[in-house]
Amino acid sequence: MAHRYTRRKKRKNQNFRNMTMITFVVAMILVVVFIKNAELKEKKAGYEKREQYLLEQIEEQNKRSEEIEEYRKYTKTKQYVEDMAKEKLGLVYKDEVIFEAEN
Repeated sequence: MAHRYTRRKKRKNQNFRNMTMITFVVAMILVVVFIKNAELKEKKAGYEKREQYLLEQIEEQNKRSEEIEEYRKYTKTKQYVEDMAKEKLGLVYKDEVIFEAEN
């Protein structure tokens, strides 16, 4: 009888140790998962911030592209040629009078 009792006790102790080890391993896995989850949330926030910045840059470049396109169209007009002739070459029409400010 004593022999059976010691075997049961050993088996019970072994089961307890096994359950303790399994619990420890599961707890460690949970800790790692929570840490990685926090890191991923932080990375996600950084990526969202970067995405917002890039979207703003895209919008800014689209506006700039529209301005350039309008300027390109303007450079092909008669008004542009007249403005440049006045500004760069000082040319005027025959009936035009220019007033200059005294310094």
